[in-house]
Amino acid sequence: MNTEETIRHILTTYKTIASFGLSSNPAKPGYGIGLYLQKHGYEIIPVNPGADEILGVKAYPDLASIPKPVDVVQVFRPSADVPPVVEGAIQIGAKAVWMQKGIANEEAAEAARKAGLLVVMDHCMREEHMWLYGEEEE
Repeated sequence: MNTEETIRHILTTYKTIASFGLSSNPAKPGYGIGLYLQKHGYEIIPVNPGADEILGVKAYPDLASIPKPVDVVQVFRPSADVPPVVEGAIQIGAKAVWMQKGIANEEAAEAARKAGLLVVMDHCMREEHMWLYGEEEE
């Protein structure tokens, strides 16, 4: 599956997204991305050990603490911090890992693929959703 097919599959099939490193600061880009996805029917589960709640939803300190199945682990962390996030995604049985724009880690991506997860690197989930559905910037 090429990147475009993978993006399309993830955005049209999976609805539960654990947003690892999602900021509680509305001025940060990740906050706006999470809010956009929430408004478009995705369940956003914030993963941030420094927050109790983000986007009106309970935040969890790590992936293992989430009490329900997760489809996609969306990563808002520096590229160097991605390998343990991917390991956590594999351990919780996620179906995909999505590294936001500016984030890429080929070693972690390869580990995810070997475990059967779909991988997107260096793409913004909001931008790709807007492209796929022909949405205009809000």
